[in-house]
Amino acid sequence: MAITLVNPDGLPTVDAYRHVAVASGSRIVFIAGQVAWGADGATAAGEGDLAAQVEQCYLNVATALAAVGGTFHDVAKLTVHVVDWTPDKMPALMDGIARAAAKLGVTPVPPATLIGVAALDVPEHLVEVEATAVLD
Repeated sequence: MAITLVNPDGLPTVDAYRHVAVASGSRIVFIAGQVAWGADGATAAGEGDLAAQVEQCYLNVATALAAVGGTFHDVAKLTVHVVDWTPDKMPALMDGIARAAAKLGVTPVPPATLIGVAALDVPEHLVEVEATAVLD
């Protein structure tokens, strides 16, 4: 693996992600923000359902990674943009991540940044996930 994930001493342990990713690979892959659409460009999952959309976003990131020979194990950083973020949305966010992880057979815990935004590309989209990966 080109990525080692670490929770350093002196920082709180967070179950949802690790604070640091150390990359030793030679190819950096940037995945554009993925929303809850299918291959046909139509919203594929969960209109109004944050958990379903998060799940689809993560599956779309996995599809993009697979196209270049990668998996979630190669992800060094995630950025998650959530429309009208409030802390009470955290359970739905975590549920969507857990559902995607179960389908993918991984635990996606690279360093992550959560950003609340006013809107995304279309009103139906509640979340967008972008990734940076490093491959050997």
